[in-house]
Amino acid sequence: MTALELEQPTEAGGTHPGNGFVRRHPTLAAALGCLASFAVFWAAQRLLNVTMIDLMVYRAEGFTVRNGESLYDMVATSAHLPNTYPPFAALLFTPLTLLGVPEMRACATAGNLLLLIGVVHLSLRLAGLPRRLPRPAATFAVSALLVWCEPVWTTLRYGQINLLISVLVLWDLTRRDHQRLAGIGIGIAAGLKLTPALFAVFLALAGAVRAGQLLRSGAGARAAWNPWLRQAVVATATFLATALLSALALPRDSYRFWTEIVYATDRVGEVEITANQSLRGALARLLHTHDPGAAWLVAAGLTAALGLTLAVGALLRGQRAWAAVACAATALLVSPISWSHHWVWCVPMLILLGSEALRRTGTAARRWWAMTGALGLLFCSFALWWVPHRWHHHEELHQNGVQMLLSGGYPLAGLALLALTGARLWRLRGRAGQSDARPFTEAGSGSSS
Repeated sequence: MTALELEQPTEAGGTHPGNGFVRRHPTLAAALGCLASFAVFWAAQRLLNVTMIDLMVYRAEGFTVRNGESLYDMVATSAHLPNTYPPFAALLFTPLTLLGVPEMRACATAGNLLLLIGVVHLSLRLAGLPRRLPRPAATFAVSALLVWCEPVWTTLRYGQINLLISVLVLWDLTRRDHQRLAGIGIGIAAGLKLTPALFAVFLALAGAVRAGQLLRSGAGARAAWNPWLRQAVVATATFLATALLSALALPRDSYRFWTEIVYATDRVGEVEITANQSLRGALARLLHTHDPGAAWLVAAGLTAALGLTLAVGALLRGQRAWAAVACAATALLVSPISWSHHWVWCVPMLILLGSEALRRTGTAARRWWAMTGALGLLFCSFALWWVPHRWHHHEELHQNGVQMLLSGGYPLAGLALLALTGARLWRLRGRAGQSDARPFTEAGSGSSS
């Protein structure tokens, strides 16, 4: 039920009793609906006997740290999976060794469901929603729906930490300017997985451009030290602190990670498999090769430059929700490996597109709802798994055009989102006052045009 429906008057004798309950207690009704959806989701995963294989790897990393063995020589589970994360992550995984496997899996599932609620809440805050309905009610209602999208399903199926990464980043991007320690979340996220470090680069670039604007206006060096620069510095310092802590606790593993493992991109998995939803994976399937080589380097370089330019431009024009999702899409596209479950950033993407539809009426609203629906259908269809994809059989190297389209849906969605960001900035470029940056407050995603 939408906020508009909740505010409509009730005609005598024409309302179902349940509708009255929803109107009087929207948050409770949404919470009950969310609980029911989560319960069905949990039951479905248990009935399908999901292995939570990545969670088992995390637990093995924790045992490796406790036993003083080599983190990057270990393999775990029957699939013989290696450790690919920075050593800081293994330090945080050691508490998993204190639980039995069933208890660990239950805690991980419950924790990830709570983190999904956190991602939805922060995404709504970033987009400035809702305007009428209480935010907790909207958070529960949206969470009940988006738990069924493929990236979230696969994150919980594997016991992954993608939702934790997203919460850490979004928590930083929705904090107010006066909070001087904003940036810690991005720094910790980068310490767990390196890809979120692109958010620190994005903030540093936006802060540098803003500083240049202030200096040219005669504001002085003190004013030029703006919140985005400070946030980038805090994020960088936090990331370096995670590396230093790891070096002190695990010197041998830290040295090996930063001198060897970080460059071994193929260690993560086969590039061409359909689960790899990065530009590199899509190009490998398109070119029928295990390694797209120079083609990927050129494509990734151009995409990184374009994506960061659009993200910085959006932030400088007060479009901070668009800036955040543009940076996220860029990171997912240019990473050598972006598994489908890394695309839990589809949650803020869908919420942002929905917010644009809610701010409009008529044809414009219908156009934005159509884009939101198309993106939602993509992420909820599991279409990338409709193609042959057996592990180690390299079937993806022999895909036809339709199969390539199905297995390349997420990169295409990321590129489309960058194109939407560019179109939005193009429309805003001539508006008076749009070049003045807005702070990271709850002001919403900016203009509704």
